[in-house]
Amino acid sequence: MGRLSLVYLGSLIYTFVMGYFGKLDEKEKAKSLRKKGLSYNEIQIATGLSKDTISRCCRDIVLTEKQIMILEKNRKNGRLLGSIRGAKANQQKRILSEKKLLSEGIKQVGTLSKRDKFMLGIAFYQGEGSKTNHAVEFTNSDPDSVEFMVGWFENFCQIKRKDLKCSLWLHDNLDESVAKRYWIDLLKITDAQFDKTYFAKNKIDSPKIRKNIHLYGIIKIRYYDSSKLRLILGWIRGVLT
Repeated sequence: MGRLSLVYLGSLIYTFVMGYFGKLDEKEKAKSLRKKGLSYNEIQIATGLSKDTISRCCRDIVLTEKQIMILEKNRKNGRLLGSIRGAKANQQKRILSEKKLLSEGIKQVGTLSKRDKFMLGIAFYQGEGSKTNHAVEFTNSDPDSVEFMVGWFENFCQIKRKDLKCSLWLHDNLDESVAKRYWIDLLKITDAQFDKTYFAKNKIDSPKIRKNIHLYGIIKIRYYDSSKLRLILGWIRGVLT
């Protein structure tokens, strides 16, 4: 046999032997980890052995009651961690989906024309405006909606914001001065334009839990002019008939 063949044969033998003892080391490690109460999945990650190999080398190991309890605890923690990860992944998907839909909705609306805004204000008033008193009144808690309607009154009803009267509806645990300051800054109005605030008591002993307690309350915007009200009601009738 030539020198080259002997070198090649020696290399094969070395690789086989080292691989064999390497696997022996991993198997011993697998046995040690199993005795500590680790699952086959955890042992596979730590050793790189197949589950079938792990099963064969660990089948004679009899776990103590304490080891069984550790293994069961690890399994429960693993399931709980998996549930938490799954819930977070689903939450992230939902958030991304909502952002995408919101962006798509804004894009589809595009830029509103003057007539678009006129018609939108009529729809707003039909939904949240007073139709029975002798005054124009709009009540809402949403800042964007209220701000839009104050501008709508100015642009389409010739009602100046300095002539508006306002009143707040607040839960009695909220700060009236903070709420007023918020609406004053948003709507560019003054404190003198506010009438008396109505306070609603929190029903602590009630079985019903109110989730939507508005931090800045519900605001009513009012302008005393029955002719303006009749005009707006006419617009509503024109849209609906």
